[in-house]
Amino acid sequence: MKSSTALAIGLASLISFGAAAGGYDAGLAQSYARLFEPAVGAQTGKALHLMKPGQFVNDLQKGKQIVALDIRTPRECGVLGMTLPVRVSIPINEVFLAEYLDRIPRDRPVVIVCQSGSRAVAVGIALRHVGFDNVYVLKGGLMGLSKYLNAKTANPPPKVAVR
Repeated sequence: MKSSTALAIGLASLISFGAAAGGYDAGLAQSYARLFEPAVGAQTGKALHLMKPGQFVNDLQKGKQIVALDIRTPRECGVLGMTLPVRVSIPINEVFLAEYLDRIPRDRPVVIVCQSGSRAVAVGIALRHVGFDNVYVLKGGLMGLSKYLNAKTANPPPKVAVR
């Protein structure tokens, strides 16, 4: 009798451990489902707040008050820097620390930048998930931006006044 009770308790423990190990946070999953709900078909890029390099450059050239959030490592930034009017540099592993979240503006668009865009997508989704609705991801990162930029795209012709 004792051995069958012990066996039943052991089996129940294994089953409950297995459920906990294979389980997930249902509330968190539902909140992500709401976040990704609009990401369907052609609207996926817009729903994920992806910004094409051309749009980024055009907005900067028009004087739009954009903040570039550079999430690359300090060594990456030391080799290839960004000289934008407003740039905040916070390495990806520090972005979600309270003192760094407080440095991210909420009153204007924030474009997250990394080398290829992969890290920026993860950070952008997570920032939106915690309440930053004003964050966008530079599609393709600095590599995409360098492919887009050339003498023509970086220096648009001046507007000529019509008389």
